[in-house]
Amino acid sequence: MMEQRVSLITVGVDDPEAAAGFHEAMGWKRVDSPDGVIAFDLIGQTLGLYALSALAEEIGVDVGSLGRGALTLSHNCRSKDEVTHVLSKANEAGAEILKPASDVFWGGHHGYFRAPEGTIWEVAFNPFSALGPDGSFRWNGHG
Repeated sequence: MMEQRVSLITVGVDDPEAAAGFHEAMGWKRVDSPDGVIAFDLIGQTLGLYALSALAEEIGVDVGSLGRGALTLSHNCRSKDEVTHVLSKANEAGAEILKPASDVFWGGHHGYFRAPEGTIWEVAFNPFSALGPDGSFRWNGHG
């Protein structure tokens, strides 16, 4: 049986150092990682940045085949105002704002940005899914 969790999110990027610089500009801190992956510990998991060509080689596929998958990472916030603040910080750090902060039909508030290495992030406030004290997210919220 596979436990229902994600331990590591690895993003294949053309320039790992540039991608790391963006995340550091957003206030994130690297952790030691001697194996060629630039790692950022998150709450309950880790984000790894890895050279796209090395990732393709490791998996055993053509590098061109890795560019076909659509993926967004979501950062949930504690308030609508925090969504705007995070999007502004991302813009200052070099991200492209794809969708400014706006209300969503189901009652939430969100926006999207593309990080310089191409990863698309959703920044969201969901009033029905309150974050835990440590920032952890559950689909139906922490009661």
